Amino acid sequence: MIRQQDASKRGKASRNKGARAERELANDLTELIGKRIRRGQVFNREPDLVGLEGIHPEVKRQDRLNIHEAMAQAIGAAQKRSDGFPTVFFRRDRGEWMVTMRLIDWVKLYRTWRAARRAGRKYGKR
Repeated sequence: MIRQQDASKRGKASRNKGARAERELANDLTELIGKRIRRGQVFNREPDLVGLEGIHPEVKRQDRLNIHEAMAQAIGAAQKRSDGFPTVFFRRDRGEWMVTMRLIDWVKLYRTWRAARRAGRKYGKR
């Protein structure tokens, strides 16, 4: 049987690992995008990351991620907050960051990007 104290320590370690992942990804995105992205404040009911307009980010750092459960969590929170496309950012320990979206949301995002390119606005390299 698992002692309550041991379970509490594991829960705290898991929360700390998640917070580190959110800070790490926020810093990486800030550097890559050139716009300040920060870790959300849970007590203010903010998403995991703040500053990605039109994207509802769910950040996970797990070796055995159930991507369907993570997407369900992102979809539910995005619908509740109406703050953008549900998106899961995830990586394994010592792995690279990956991103998952629903296909229909990716198509909408791509069409917006393509229309902006055709209109002459620059969004990244070709």
